[in-house]
Amino acid sequence: MSDFRIGDEHFLLDGEPFRILSGALHYFRVHPDLWRDRIRKARQMGLNTIETYVAWNAHAPREGEFDLSGGLDLGRFLDDVAAEGMHAIVRPGPYICAEWDNGGLPAWLFESGTVGVRRDEPQYLAAVSQYLEQLAPVLVPRQIDQGGPIILVQIENEYGAYGSDPVYLQKLVEMNRRIGLTVPFTTVDQPTAQMLEDGSLPSLHKTASFGSRSVERLATLREHQPTGPLMCSEFWDGWFDHWGAHHHTTSVAQSAEDLDDLLAAGASVNIYMFHGGTNFGFTNGANDKGVYQPIVTSYDYDAPLDEAGNPTEKYHAFREVLAKYGSVSGPAPEAAGPARTLDVPLARSVALSSVVDRLGSWTPREELPSMDSLGRYTGFALYRAEIDIVGPAVLEIDEVRDRAQVFLDGTPIGVFARDHHDRSIALPMDARGVLEILVEDQGRVDYGPRIGEPKGLIGSARINGEPLLRWLVLPLELDPTEGADASQGFSGVITALSSVAPGEASVVSGPAFALGRFDLPPVRAGQSADLFLDTRSWGKGVVWVNGFCLGRYWSRGPQHTLYVPAPVLRESGNEIVILELHSAATAASFVPAPELGHTDF
Repeated sequence: MSDFRIGDEHFLLDGEPFRILSGALHYFRVHPDLWRDRIRKARQMGLNTIETYVAWNAHAPREGEFDLSGGLDLGRFLDDVAAEGMHAIVRPGPYICAEWDNGGLPAWLFESGTVGVRRDEPQYLAAVSQYLEQLAPVLVPRQIDQGGPIILVQIENEYGAYGSDPVYLQKLVEMNRRIGLTVPFTTVDQPTAQMLEDGSLPSLHKTASFGSRSVERLATLREHQPTGPLMCSEFWDGWFDHWGAHHHTTSVAQSAEDLDDLLAAGASVNIYMFHGGTNFGFTNGANDKGVYQPIVTSYDYDAPLDEAGNPTEKYHAFREVLAKYGSVSGPAPEAAGPARTLDVPLARSVALSSVVDRLGSWTPREELPSMDSLGRYTGFALYRAEIDIVGPAVLEIDEVRDRAQVFLDGTPIGVFARDHHDRSIALPMDARGVLEILVEDQGRVDYGPRIGEPKGLIGSARINGEPLLRWLVLPLELDPTEGADASQGFSGVITALSSVAPGEASVVSGPAFALGRFDLPPVRAGQSADLFLDTRSWGKGVVWVNGFCLGRYWSRGPQHTLYVPAPVLRESGNEIVILELHSAATAASFVPAPELGHTDF
């Protein structure tokens, strides 16, 4: 048992001054079998603490559920932190941003249309209270005063950039105390006068978030908090990427200098990120400040430890800085060598249209429903209606969230793209037959006032100004755990693919699924056990390896490879499945190293 407090000048561990040297590592972005490796490498860099957000929506994908298993076993993660001799900072939100889908807030929370998010509103606070109670058995016994690693818990997240509701913040404090949390509580905000004032309470310890001009930013923080230890609890050492933009990197030398300045001023730090990881599945967030920008699958973040867990030049530079202010012993970890390379034929493919009835149930609606209203919060939904138009025709939809392919009797007509603000599309002359619209949720906005907006087709649909009614809608069940039996859901797609004779076509014509099977050559000494899947010969879609969803790919870039963690692979009998929306070469190529795209210099 130990005691951790906030003193007049320092953090105090058992009464002695203690400097927090922390690194951000999100358990939900890293395969659980790799947690211990990443934590150990943080210690080897000179850190003494691991910080993580808690992604509420990952644990509670549907109302009434709460999952703490597998990659969501937060208790196991914190135990791994303790086993490596590290402390932990936990940031349960409830809002986390983190470039994560919906900023971590469950989409079902917004179904009533009346919930007041991130403020003193009864429906919201009742849901938050239940969430914290579900976390209590994990967090409470793992506090430092009970022999665990947790030394700090953060209240909300950069709240000063969103609102100003001290009653809400105080109620969050009371909820966290009520479930049994006794460690000190903090807040974090960007170091501006208004954000620091709006985002905290006098009873909470303020910390700042920034990535440069350390001395200046710490001085601003000190102006608004005259006593107590200074801390930058988000020292931004990199940045995230959007589809269609460039890959962000930061200067190693400048980042190391800014870190040195921060530590020389006597401050504590949490490096955001130490290891970014990956937005596996459909978990990436998005931004929308007038133009919708979905975030890519990789969350490499140009961090000291790259997406595959290899130390980078920035790792070694930070290690040299940290050695001046703490204990760094032993050799630094070595980066793995190039990954194994191989080409896998995608010899079997089936059109989405031929298996769509296996992927869920059709729901009839007179008017357009959102995906959320049908209980589907991520992925894809197929909308279908019969039309019979004489002469020219224009299809209009109030809003598409976020991208929709339009077909008439299976023939592609065009695409609605949210980032292009598309609202209408011309149909063929005398359009008659089955109109289908395949909608993709490309990631929920994670920052600002658009958090919580529903997905799918929003509002109404019209042809030549007349309402288009009587729809059938089918949300696609693409989680391998869904489906009543092996003939339904994702398993049903695998069954259908397996029954198709191998083909010799040079292209997958989408929307379609394609399957390849492969064995792996042995890992040579020094070689990476992970794989990197090259997606440059494909259009747009999603990839699964052995039922594990690697995430989205898109020829738009900047990202052109997907990270395949070693624990999801087998020596033999591996399966790769893609859902290609447009067209793809009928081969999957695994390459020696990642390609995250061009930079801006």
